[in-house]
Amino acid sequence: MPPALVVVPTYNERANLPALIDRLARVRPAVDLLIVDDRSPDGTGELADQFAAQHRWIHVLHRAGREGLGRAYCSGFAWALGRGYEFICEMDGDLSHDPADLPQLIAAAATADLAIGSRYIGGLRVINWPLHRLLLSTGAARYVHWVTGMPLADPTGGFKCFPRRTLATLDLPSIRSNGYGFQIEVNHRIWRRGGRIVEVPIVFTERKEGRSKMSRAIVFEAIALVWRLARENRFRRRPRPAGSS
Repeated sequence: MPPALVVVPTYNERANLPALIDRLARVRPAVDLLIVDDRSPDGTGELADQFAAQHRWIHVLHRAGREGLGRAYCSGFAWALGRGYEFICEMDGDLSHDPADLPQLIAAAATADLAIGSRYIGGLRVINWPLHRLLLSTGAARYVHWVTGMPLADPTGGFKCFPRRTLATLDLPSIRSNGYGFQIEVNHRIWRRGGRIVEVPIVFTERKEGRSKMSRAIVFEAIALVWRLARENRFRRRPRPAGSS
């Protein structure tokens, strides 16, 4: 078993799955793959099972239904921790993240508490996004920093690598956000306790197949979330003092 696992939540990603697996195979044997499928109506889970039957490095976790991104990641993280992986990565299943970037994320996580594949560190690295999505994403990053003080260029990015020791102490069942706010909450929990977060430059490419899962409900959840996180940190704009609760 390699030291790293990539967790990929899926819902109606059948069209993207073969290309994703082909790209991940190119970075083998560095990583295994866990597909967490929320009973996709388009048969993504069944296709994932076929790949898993052919390749020992591919695993599939089927969930009862669509419960959200955050719950899918928490299920996948718990699965990984139970099987001894030293590094647990997350990435989208729509080919917006390039698996070729995984080795540099894993290397960065070896000396940090979290490595984030950043679209905005040192400049914009986004391909084929409509202007309104780009403005929403960069505006969200500024908003998160303004409310919480967390100094990340890309706090909503979903391409990450965690050392095992970080996930093991996160108390995954207590994470409340379930849309893209999940990324912000996880980052904030690590940062506010003094964890070291590094951002690694990546190129983000808009999906070509399928539909984005972004919705107004997800946006509103994230807007409210950052104020809850600020309260939990007692409105400090810096990590908590060592030893504080």
